[in-house]
Amino acid sequence: MKIAFFTETFLPKVDGIVTRLTKTVQHLVAAGDEVLVFCPEGAPDVYMGARVVGVPAMPLPLYPELKLALPRPAVAEALDHFQPDLVHVVNPAVLGLGGIWLAKTKGYPLVASYHTHLPKYLEHYGMGMLEPLLWELLKAAHNQARLNLCTSTAMVQELSEKGIQHTDLWQRGVDTDLFRPELRSDPMRQRMLGGHSDTGKLLLYIGRLSAEKQIERIRPVLEAIPDARLALVGDGPHRQQLENHFRGLPATFVGYLAGEELASAYASGDAFVFPSSTETLGLVLLEAMAAGCPVVGARRGGIPDIVTDGVNGCLYEPDGSDGGAASLTAAVERLLGDPQERQALRQAARSEAEQWGWAGATAQLQRYYSAVLSAGRPALVA
Repeated sequence: MKIAFFTETFLPKVDGIVTRLTKTVQHLVAAGDEVLVFCPEGAPDVYMGARVVGVPAMPLPLYPELKLALPRPAVAEALDHFQPDLVHVVNPAVLGLGGIWLAKTKGYPLVASYHTHLPKYLEHYGMGMLEPLLWELLKAAHNQARLNLCTSTAMVQELSEKGIQHTDLWQRGVDTDLFRPELRSDPMRQRMLGGHSDTGKLLLYIGRLSAEKQIERIRPVLEAIPDARLALVGDGPHRQQLENHFRGLPATFVGYLAGEELASAYASGDAFVFPSSTETLGLVLLEAMAAGCPVVGARRGGIPDIVTDGVNGCLYEPDGSDGGAASLTAAVERLLGDPQERQALRQAARSEAEQWGWAGATAQLQRYYSAVLSAGRPALVA
């Protein structure tokens, strides 16, 4: 099978979408498929056996990490030369709309996938009034596809309710060989403590430092649990504001980590705290669980697909006049309070993660592709 991806985000950017795409490309190529990736410039020309075509792009003013690439004739020429069996557009925006147009005009079967809950992001950037308009634009784009894949049951339901057709679930995946409890490390723990004393209550956040992640919500937790410590791993446009927000508290900004260093960070924390209520899935939660780090996440979006409260992690309610501060604090206190319960959560979290390898997620995607090619609109593929 020959698959052409159009994606608004790819290497060298680091986020959950890029992780899913790179793992998908790796497993598709290993299975004998041919893959071509169109993405904003800056990525390598070849990745894991797939050809990558970088398209000149401009940073989005409100979110410089996200680059908008405008399709140009060279894209159409490369697509014509490749002659794909199918086009898969990931998070269609500007480059993705070009991919949709090319697929429709050239008669290639089209699959789209939804990974970033952009309408919910708008309120965090002072543009909440544009949410209805953005839903209409997303609906117009996604309804060109024969199949729209979502990464959680909550997103399948929400997109269907918003009028996006042919939605199905693309199962989650995580690298359980890389992310594992055995990588717990005292040197990494000291690095994340940043000179603060080790009280056995090291809270961990890993991900983009951006407004929609609602990281500020962790401050009341630190204030309510004076001997807690916080390590923030990652970077992003909101870092300076967050450094100001957490000034005077035992919080360490570690910066980006990758590979085994990142896996060691996950394994070396006492609790992974993920306050975001805008997640379509929350891949970092799965990575933390694979590493045996107990997790706290919001009872919103795709997170309840991953976390079962009191079984393999804890959930908090993000709404309310205090922005969910009391509920988040109570969830963290519950997780930290009983060492035996925490150990049980660690083991259950690892067991949950072990069910979701990337090979299985990619095999499911290949079945979706085959169904689209053979019958147009497929039924749900288990």
